[in-house]
Amino acid sequence: MTQTDRIFRTLSWIVGLACVAFLMLPIVITLAASFTSSPVYTLPPPEWSLRWYRSLADRSGLWDAVVLSVNLAVVSTLISLVLGTLAAVAVTRGQFPGREAVATFAVSPLMMPGLVLGVALLQFFREIGLRDAYWSLLLGHIVITLPFVMRTLLASMAAFDFSLIDAARTLGLSYPKAILKVLVPSLAPAYLTSGLFAFLASMDNYPISIFLTDARNKTLPIKMLQYLEEQPDPSLAAMSSGLILLAILVLVIGARTVGLNRMIQG
Repeated sequence: MTQTDRIFRTLSWIVGLACVAFLMLPIVITLAASFTSSPVYTLPPPEWSLRWYRSLADRSGLWDAVVLSVNLAVVSTLISLVLGTLAAVAVTRGQFPGREAVATFAVSPLMMPGLVLGVALLQFFREIGLRDAYWSLLLGHIVITLPFVMRTLLASMAAFDFSLIDAARTLGLSYPKAILKVLVPSLAPAYLTSGLFAFLASMDNYPISIFLTDARNKTLPIKMLQYLEEQPDPSLAAMSSGLILLAILVLVIGARTVGLNRMIQG
């Protein structure tokens, strides 16, 4: 290795570590602020304490917001897995014109600003007369979770041998049963990866949910915004730490069952 190669390698490591530090610093600061004993955000904390984690039990409406967010995330992810499977099979196996357009349209919510999508959904639901906040939120969260499922399944189905489905059908299985018993087990890593990312996308969603909530149905991110306006204390850092822990848990599950490389590729 020449001297020039060593210099560039060292610079690459420095730039890489600087990028990692830049990305991780807000997370580290949030975690540190959640363990302070001070009623205001101060770093370093004057004293380490679990005070703000204990205070979460006294937060009005927090548990209802958590339950609603988890409910929406689970239901929307399950529905997206079913719809994403059907759509991915149609795009992969279908011979109809405009297949690529359908695939692009299915993942288009990932390319649009969340606020634009939220306003569009709000106007659409008003036009069709949908006033119920829960169903509006559920449909909105399906719109944002389906692209994660569709994108991952399309990539996985491109390498799947669909002759296995045909073989299963010759043995007496119907097409839906062949999909369920052959395709789904073979693409289990893709389902797990897409499901985990879809769940996180739903739990963390703010720009769409803010247009679809009402006084009685507020998701966790919207409730946190309300707390920020009413009482901005370090308990918000404790809530944020819980969401960070959830993301880390998803990564650990994915790494143990699928592998980080396959998660990134999917």
